[in-house]
Amino acid sequence: METLPLRLSPGQDLRRALEAALAVEGARAAFVLSGIGSLSGAQLRLAGRERPDTFEGPIEVLTLAGSLSDRESHLHATIALADGRVIGGHVAPGCTVRTTAEVLLGLLPEWEFRRMMDHATGHPELVIRRQPPAATGGEQP
Repeated sequence: METLPLRLSPGQDLRRALEAALAVEGARAAFVLSGIGSLSGAQLRLAGRERPDTFEGPIEVLTLAGSLSDRESHLHATIALADGRVIGGHVAPGCTVRTTAEVLLGLLPEWEFRRMMDHATGHPELVIRRQPPAATGGEQP
C-alpha cells in the first residue's frame, strides 16, 4: 500500500477531487484512511433513501471513509451542522470544500475495485481483483 496525503482547497467538490487524485496517480483502487475538513454545502444520501439530501454550511466533516476506484466510488461521511446536529450518509457529488479538507488515501496498486450488481442485495457491490504486476523493460515473461 502507498499512502497519498491530500489537502483540498475551497470550492473543490470533495468526491470529484478524490476521484481525480486517484486518476492522476494511475491507481484503480484506494481506501480513504482518514478525512476531516469543512464544507459550505453537502449532498448526502441517507440510509434507505433514493436521492441525496442537501445540507447548507458551514459544515464540519467529522469522518470520511470508503473505497475509491477509477470507475465508481463508495464514500461515507459523518458531518456536523452549525447547530451541532450530526448526520451521516453516502457522499454524493455536491459536497463543496469550505476552507479545507485533509484526506489520507491508501493506494492499492496491485488491486482493482469494480462494482457489480449483487442479486442477493439488489445493489452494485464491491468486486475486488488482484492486478498482474506491471511489466518493466528488460524482464522476460
